[in-house]
Amino acid sequence: MVAWPLPARSEQSKVAAIGFVGPGYAAATPAQFIAAFVEGIAEAGFAEGKDFAIEYRWADTRLERVPAMVVGLVRLRANVIFTISDVPTLVAKGATATIPIVFITASDPVAMGYVESLNLPGGNVTGVTLIASQLGPKRIELLHELLPKAGVVSLLANPHNANAEPNVADAQMAARRLGLQTNVLHVSNEQELDTAFAKLGQLKTDALLVIPDAVFINLREQFSALEVRYAIPTVHYSRENVLAGGLVSYGANFKAMFHQAGVYVGRILGGAKPADLPVVQPTKFEFAINLKTAKALGLNVPPSLLARADEVIE
Repeated sequence: MVAWPLPARSEQSKVAAIGFVGPGYAAATPAQFIAAFVEGIAEAGFAEGKDFAIEYRWADTRLERVPAMVVGLVRLRANVIFTISDVPTLVAKGATATIPIVFITASDPVAMGYVESLNLPGGNVTGVTLIASQLGPKRIELLHELLPKAGVVSLLANPHNANAEPNVADAQMAARRLGLQTNVLHVSNEQELDTAFAKLGQLKTDALLVIPDAVFINLREQFSALEVRYAIPTVHYSRENVLAGGLVSYGANFKAMFHQAGVYVGRILGGAKPADLPVVQPTKFEFAINLKTAKALGLNVPPSLLARADEVIE
């Protein structure tokens, strides 16, 4: 599991080791995310291969692998550990109080206990929050505007995500205000995703809302195929899902967030303390629509939605 043995680390002590913990698949993670992360580190004046090397650890959606992955990076004496989503971040925070940790999360990092406050994190942890948990009601409103006759909406969540339950509760509350009934389906891997879509017909679902989770971006191609096969209009939280064929999305720019995380890793390698680096929040949210998918689903997108979209894929 540890690709860079400890003796090699001591011989190349000038090369910083950056641990990278991803919950999904390496091949399914958008290449532009990784490139943006590396570019952010380079902005601090560090060159990959010369000044730093990234040790990638991928769970392949099997989150039970994460603890061993993190322990390996701690034993490797990584200079910084970068974590994507809640499970890797929680595990890393529990594994070390000295190695700096930079996270990307869709959760509230204060409520999750990662930091003391957004402005003054304290401790050895900081990073970027997509504050996606606050956007569920907005996505429900967009769904209702797109499908005003919909009566039943299913919510798809990863039960292993520590923030899934409050995200679901926020979306359910927004749905009730609009007179919508909701069902909740749990999915944590590709096999369960197939099963969930097959069940949507039995539930008489008119539309699907995807609750934010890093694993689901990795499954974007599968999502798109199932969305069309079962004729289920789906609202995502990532533009990447819509580029892959999903119907609509509303959320933060993930590429920008990976870049900011890289910037923080670079600053820490340069001597900055995580405790002094405020948690970054997005300032802009993207609304994307795939008209090709809308046509395949037999939907007419209202002009009011098209006018507000940041990106329309035809």
